[in-house]
Amino acid sequence: MRKFALLASACTLFLFANLASAQQGDILVGGGELYSLSSPSDIVTFQPLTETGGLYIGIAGDVVTFPHRLGINVETSWRYKQGSYYGYENYRPFFTDANLLFQPKINKKMGLDIMAGIGVASNRFSILDSCGSPGCVNFTSSNHFMEDFGAGFRYYVWHRIPHIFVRPEAHYYHVQNNQGFDSTNVFRVGASIGYTFGK
Repeated sequence: MRKFALLASACTLFLFANLASAQQGDILVGGGELYSLSSPSDIVTFQPLTETGGLYIGIAGDVVTFPHRLGINVETSWRYKQGSYYGYENYRPFFTDANLLFQPKINKKMGLDIMAGIGVASNRFSILDSCGSPGCVNFTSSNHFMEDFGAGFRYYVWHRIPHIFVRPEAHYYHVQNNQGFDSTNVFRVGASIGYTFGK
């Protein structure tokens, strides 16, 4: 997972280093909510927690440098407030991914963002009773490989500032071995505000 974090960081640096020479580049900030498809459990006494709800903040960037409106997208989103994990500890999910992006134009003001790639789903679990001393670590992280698919509809809203757009969007994450939760299929639905550099 550390290797993927380094790869994502390198992709982000590559992404912003190429904004000046790219045909087009975008930066986005957004929010949304998480949904999960619950899977039935045969265990009567213990039902795994459903990973759903909460406000998720996201940041993303992309460059379109290849022919046919193809490019690279890197993004991350996290739960704004920690959720309660059975009442004895809190958790905060993070979803970080790198994608191949297809960005077809519909007309001058509208377009699509279609992306697919791989990433890391990370849950940070915090013990409610903090140790309170300097250097004390009161959380553990659970990291899982994931595949993802996302789509958004971009609309350039203002005539006077033609580079700003809004993007309603949906993302699907297939989290491998999503221990502690009842489903490996997670959806994030929301919207972003973005700014386009270049053409």
